Amino acid sequence: MLERLHWPLPAVLIWGAAWGLFVMLRIWGSTPELALGVASALGIAASLLGSSWWRRAMIGVGFPLSLLLTQSASLPAWVWLVPLLALLLIYPLNAWRDAPLFPTPLHALNDLAAQAPLASNALVLDAGCGLGDGLRALRAAYPQAKFTGIEWSWPLRALCGLRCPWATVRQGDIWTEDWSGYDMVYFFQRPESMPRAVAKARAELKNGAYLVSLEFEALSLKPFTRLDTVQGKPVWIYRLPLADKELR
Repeated sequence: MLERLHWPLPAVLIWGAAWGLFVMLRIWGSTPELALGVASALGIAASLLGSSWWRRAMIGVGFPLSLLLTQSASLPAWVWLVPLLALLLIYPLNAWRDAPLFPTPLHALNDLAAQAPLASNALVLDAGCGLGDGLRALRAAYPQAKFTGIEWSWPLRALCGLRCPWATVRQGDIWTEDWSGYDMVYFFQRPESMPRAVAKARAELKNGAYLVSLEFEALSLKPFTRLDTVQGKPVWIYRLPLADKELR
């Protein structure tokens, strides 16, 4: 994975690969527009593997930006909108209110079932499933459960569906999805999203259901328990009815 390489080596490798692809396509007689689109697509697709939003942005825009700065291709102005539109398809603007793309570490949920047991065929929702890392970690913890993933970005939804064929993966808004039928809602978003998630859980989740948040705590709530399987990635577990923290 790219995040295992020392930064900025991942970005340099992807930029170099995109430049190499662009040059080869031009040698083979491709139009500049097509070569730009294909090479940019390579960089944008590889950006999904970045470990933070700003690294993903640098990987994704590096090649088209460097091409523009070098002015090595005589292209009409509208062509430069193509990489931007591709980025917006994968990272839609309204999804950035929550989390651009935060993959769940592979083993982060290993001990979840011991602390939050679920019955066979329990319904589990990954709210903002991205590329499916959270769904895969949840399935490892609960192999008998039934999984649903909701993702706003339709390219990510399509890729997640390919990676998790055993789950129901839909394109949609996690905030308009009805949570009432689920036994567990898994959440890996941003700290700013937690109050909204708490309010939605209180309004919709049934008693006994779990709200599980990776890394980010619901500061107003008393957790049911907490896991520390992966260093720096605590798993906060809340169970309905939610209990407020006592004021001191």
